Amino acid sequence: MLSYSSYMLTAVAALLATCHALHECPQNTGIPEIPGLSERGGLPDSLDTKAHNVVVNLKHRLSRLEGVLTLNGKIRKVGDKIFASNGKKVDFTSALGSCEEAGGTLATPMNEEENKAVLSIVKQYNQYAYLGIKEGETPSQFKYINSMPLTYSKWHQYEPNGKGTEKCVEMYTDGSWNDKKCNFYRLTICEF
Repeated sequence: MLSYSSYMLTAVAALLATCHALHECPQNTGIPEIPGLSERGGLPDSLDTKAHNVVVNLKHRLSRLEGVLTLNGKIRKVGDKIFASNGKKVDFTSALGSCEEAGGTLATPMNEEENKAVLSIVKQYNQYAYLGIKEGETPSQFKYINSMPLTYSKWHQYEPNGKGTEKCVEMYTDGSWNDKKCNFYRLTICEF
């Protein structure tokens, strides 16, 4: 049986391919053109209608699937991000690997609303979780795992305090953050 992430990735890939074929992808999405499709000048009307119906059906099914999973507490959706956990506790490298294998990355709250969404999963499992944030070359200077500087933080009082010895970041069950060594087992929460 395919996992939720596999279904989502398959559906999104189909949706993107269809929107490219119809030349109806939203502007400024960063979605690259698919070679061969844009030069054809569109599809015949019969295929155009079928493709449109497929897109509408996929959107409806994805929406229903997200709704069911949200009701079951399996995912949290905030803006364009979806946060989800497999409930497993592993070290930082394994957590990041699991998220990337599923087509996402470790949860990286970039504002209070996203932090609350991640916190709701942390509370559900009553476990601390790793975040997609690591210490940079300079001690106590933390960055997102894509090396961009932090634009939002929610450090616990007197944190970070590892001064180069605690390279990873965990979320406490109150939503605040703590720098931590990367070899502890923490809850895996991914974002897509």
